[in-house]
Amino acid sequence: MDLKRVAPELRPWVPKYRMPIESSLLRLVANVILGLLPHRSLSGVRFERRDGAAHSVRLFTPQERRSRGALLWVHGGGLIIGHPAMDDQFCAETARELGIVVVSARYRLAPRHPYPAAIDDGHAAWEWLTRNAGSLGVDPGRIAVGGQSAGGGLAAALAQRVCDGQPPHPVAQWLFCPMLDDRTAAQLDLDAQEHFVWDNRLNRFGWRAYLGREPGGTTAPRYAVPARRDDLTGLPTAWIGVGDVDLFFAEDLAYARRLTAGGVPVTLDVVPGAPHGFEVWGRKTQTASAYRDRARDWLSTAISACP
Repeated sequence: MDLKRVAPELRPWVPKYRMPIESSLLRLVANVILGLLPHRSLSGVRFERRDGAAHSVRLFTPQERRSRGALLWVHGGGLIIGHPAMDDQFCAETARELGIVVVSARYRLAPRHPYPAAIDDGHAAWEWLTRNAGSLGVDPGRIAVGGQSAGGGLAAALAQRVCDGQPPHPVAQWLFCPMLDDRTAAQLDLDAQEHFVWDNRLNRFGWRAYLGREPGGTTAPRYAVPARRDDLTGLPTAWIGVGDVDLFFAEDLAYARRLTAGGVPVTLDVVPGAPHGFEVWGRKTQTASAYRDRARDWLSTAISACP
């Protein structure tokens, strides 16, 4: 992709390399390193590791509580790499700025643990949070689910799965550049565009590892691919943020439109010239800062508006 398509402020920050995640050894090393990241405390937020979910959770509790709401957060990594520790700063800042409890879920990764491992672990974290809501000072009717990239896709799938069951249901979906549709990976013509950070070859590898087969087939297992769900009515209000040069732009836009058609209130935040995950690697830019502020303002309103 031509760097000129990237917003000028983001150009100096955009990663120019392609992650060689097809190598099992490199994925192993990357995941070990991410898991060893030291937690950096943030003033005004208490951090704890709690067991009880499938693979434990990370809990961020603000000293100043402004709401009995909470967020269940799911990290990204293409379904094949990543660790919740890499989002500690984001989760802590969200907890402090909104005055809510944030729970960061850990889940098993493909290809060693294909579907349904990740969504099962996310659901276990949801059950842990709702089961312990009282002791955490959380109203189970004011819990949102959110995530970034693959985590955004898992959060969208989790919202579907939870809403198909008994209450409590999520009050909102908070989706950053979500990975929603395996059919994108099957569009081989997208390979030539070589999107920054996460391209379609990596996308195909991630979906193949998770699904255990080639992506883009006629069907997909329930809750494996959020965009495959036929009926989106009754799902919680959604915020979807994505850059218009992100590989996932088209699928995210399509999902937002389908949610709207199904009667689900949607706020779509499209950032011109923003590649995948810019709010992380370009976090010091004004573009990323303003984007995070808009997202958090929306989440605060969505949680507060819940009756």
